Amino acid sequence: MQPHKIVSREEWIEARKAHMAHEKEYTRARDRLSEERRALPWVRVDKSYVFDGPQGKQTLADLFRGRSQLVVQHFMFAPDWNEGCKSCSFWADGFERMIPHLAARDTTLVAISRAPLPKLDAFKARMGWTFDWFSSAGDDFNYDYAVSFRPEDIESGAGIYNFGTSSFGIEEAPGISVFYRDETGDIFHTYSCFARGLDMMNAAYHYLDLTPLGRHEEGLPYPMD
Repeated sequence: MQPHKIVSREEWIEARKAHMAHEKEYTRARDRLSEERRALPWVRVDKSYVFDGPQGKQTLADLFRGRSQLVVQHFMFAPDWNEGCKSCSFWADGFERMIPHLAARDTTLVAISRAPLPKLDAFKARMGWTFDWFSSAGDDFNYDYAVSFRPEDIESGAGIYNFGTSSFGIEEAPGISVFYRDETGDIFHTYSCFARGLDMMNAAYHYLDLTPLGRHEEGLPYPMD
């Protein structure tokens, strides 16, 4: 950590106010970005998907739980893994207590992974989580929404992740997808994000960003390790 200049309280307030001007610029830019995101075109979901959950087989429509908006956390957990991704678990710890607050705004959040339901349930119990977690085993959902990759995809090294902008070296990747269900029951895919696009959903990171030492990620094999 680089040494910091030590100043009087008055000097600190002047420096802080100068930084606040930049924070306000960022806030306004973020508001514009959010407005642009909400204005993106939609894609109708015509394909049928079925998931395994605590209540048995569930369709994509069922996952909305009667609400109009659905957020899917693509949680990395391959069928042959014995536990879920630790980085995804970090995110899950953050959204675990968020579910009722989202529901109050007509939004359901669930996690979906390719691992079979018994593995998901066991890991969920181990971690003390209560959010709904569904298995897409035997379904193309993860592949269609670009968070799972077949061996030939990985071997080709083609841009298969983050809208084709990068390759991914293993079979599972993190992501978030958002869906809307209208009054007629039609479902639309409205948004997805991957990689650093997930960053803003991790509140712990942003608390750490307020501190002098930041995220403590220097020297790690990858930022979220």
